[in-house]
Amino acid sequence: MIATPPPAEQQLIMVSAILFSPEEERPRIITIKCRPSQVPSQGICPQPLVTSHFPDGQAEIILTQGLNGEPLRFPLHLWYSPNALSRGAPVNRAIYHITSGAALKPWCGTVVVLKFNGSRRQGYSDAGSNDLPALSAYFLAFK
Repeated sequence: MIATPPPAEQQLIMVSAILFSPEEERPRIITIKCRPSQVPSQGICPQPLVTSHFPDGQAEIILTQGLNGEPLRFPLHLWYSPNALSRGAPVNRAIYHITSGAALKPWCGTVVVLKFNGSRRQGYSDAGSNDLPALSAYFLAFK
């Protein structure tokens, strides 16, 4: 018997992401599964499976600029709960910590960040602590 891999559309891609949990003092690295795109109109970028972190729905932002407005070679893809503040979710302590409490807007609820593997945003690479300065600058400037 010859073992064959499952079809490409069933293979999941694993990538490291940054989790900003409201209950934790510091962000941490987690693994996110991504499903290859099955819809040609959506491009070839995998679909991250982040819904388990956002039971009441999520919104997303693509961060293309880092410190001092410099373009990011590897843009960052942020997911967050748009309803967290209105439903009384706690202030995100990890974001509060990396901004030293100086952010103009308090971030509430969970935030998950993945890193694109290039400016064309067709796939993801592992996010890590080197991405925190750009994220901190974004959280500080967000109004």
